[in-house]
Amino acid sequence: MILTIDGHCVKAQPEQSLLALVKQLGLEGDSLADRPLAAKIAGEVFTLNYIPVRTKDTKGDRPSMRQAMAASKGTVRLLRYSDPAGKECYIRTAQFVFFLALRQLWPEAVGKVSCTLGSSIYIQVSGAPGFSASELKQRVKEIVQEGIPLIRRRVPLDDAVSRFSAEGQEDKARLLRWRPLDYFDEYVYEDYADYFYGEMLPSTAFLTVWDILPADGGFLFLYPDDQNPEVCAKIPAMPNFFSVFNEGERWCALMECETVADLNELTTSGRIRELIRVNEALHEKRFSQVADMVCQRGAKVVMLAGPSSSGKTTSANRLATQLRVHGKKPILMSLDDYYIDRDRIAPGPDGKLDLEHINTIDVALFRDNMTRLLAGESVELPCFNFITGRREWKGNILTLAVDSVIIVEGLHGLNPVMLPENVEKYLIFKLYVSPLLPLNLDNHNRIPTSYLRLLRRIVRDYETRGASVQHTISMWDSVRRGEQRWIFPYQENADVIFNSSTLYELAVLKKHIFPLLTAVQPEDDCFDEVRNIVKILNYIQEADVDDEIPPTSLVREFIGGNTFYR
Repeated sequence: MILTIDGHCVKAQPEQSLLALVKQLGLEGDSLADRPLAAKIAGEVFTLNYIPVRTKDTKGDRPSMRQAMAASKGTVRLLRYSDPAGKECYIRTAQFVFFLALRQLWPEAVGKVSCTLGSSIYIQVSGAPGFSASELKQRVKEIVQEGIPLIRRRVPLDDAVSRFSAEGQEDKARLLRWRPLDYFDEYVYEDYADYFYGEMLPSTAFLTVWDILPADGGFLFLYPDDQNPEVCAKIPAMPNFFSVFNEGERWCALMECETVADLNELTTSGRIRELIRVNEALHEKRFSQVADMVCQRGAKVVMLAGPSSSGKTTSANRLATQLRVHGKKPILMSLDDYYIDRDRIAPGPDGKLDLEHINTIDVALFRDNMTRLLAGESVELPCFNFITGRREWKGNILTLAVDSVIIVEGLHGLNPVMLPENVEKYLIFKLYVSPLLPLNLDNHNRIPTSYLRLLRRIVRDYETRGASVQHTISMWDSVRRGEQRWIFPYQENADVIFNSSTLYELAVLKKHIFPLLTAVQPEDDCFDEVRNIVKILNYIQEADVDDEIPPTSLVREFIGGNTFYR
């Protein structure tokens, strides 16, 4: 069987792994940046331990190519750390290794994934007297040096539930009881088993760049730097982000909804309706508190930013409502109206327009408009026509009244270059909005915030723009790169970070999105991304409670019925 691996042709022998073929072709790479970590075949991601050609076909009389290989016509693309799917394989393997080490050193310890901080992950550790991050680091180093093959096995679901329960991992046992299939895949080493819902590296020896640092209540595991994978990423100070995430975890505990199993029990019992009411009341209270802070400071402009599908538009409108309670006259503005004409934007190296680059915004015009408005002058505001790709002037003249407060929503709202010079700092209030979901699948598997945002965007794009799942996902990597460059570095500049997630929304979104996701076929390039989302949604019970969700809810921005858009 002839395969084409990264453009190199090679004859694959029956039962020969992709890793063996990579070595045969001399493609191992001398550094993490160059080293293949996994492979994409058709639309699926596979471990390099994958066997492309079976010894015999289903009739047992001749070698046969595996299904994915046949679908790709033998074409294999190797994934490295720079590929999002390759990086995810690296992170899953790291989690397996440090949880294995924790179990070996402190058998009674409970480790729980809390949140990501830049290119690191914070793990809470309890039930481990004498826990030492340095001891854990040494054991992880030994496991990496041992080069333990990472073997996946399939076991009966009931056996997995019984074993995890007997080992004291009741969080996993409770989750698996909601699994709709009668089997469970897991990675094993000796008597330890775990799973992280996706492919892993061929062995622990591939985990070459990492570090472990002590942290209050646990430790930080550092990943390689995205730009230079040969060194660990530096961890930025993120006290505001960490504080907001901790607050979300406290609310999880108060509302008895810390894991997906908790959410499912609330759904089946009908108590999810109470969860919705409390969650929505919490959001309303937070918007009220932000409005209080804006008024107490005497701010005249609120710069509101956040990543895609955070609920920025609804947040701006709800804040405006709360400001009206204070007798203010809020004015909603969008940085999108300050786009420069499309034909004036220079394409990037790939020949495409990077519409998330700050150079696409007329920063000078925005700063001039804000300066003049705050000085009491009248200003004509631009309006961007997305159909023609050009700026228009429609006689929209604005003059601030004594009680006016401008709310400016946009991708670059927290970037310091957007702020006008020679304006008193107290006049500008900076608000960052993002759904920092604190809900976990189990102690070892958090649900990434980016997953929630992607689900929101898929539903919204389909419902309001008729866009397919494939189209939305094809743009997602570009969106994420833009966020990494233009949003996340400035989130700590905010006066307030607003957590726009709701604990109930995954159960609500499932009804809207599951049929769209399950229609994606293995040959679609986005199949692996969809499959990873489906793996999570398979554990979540669908909730038909749209009638309980208020018309001004952030969730309504994505499922429809938001009265701010009427």
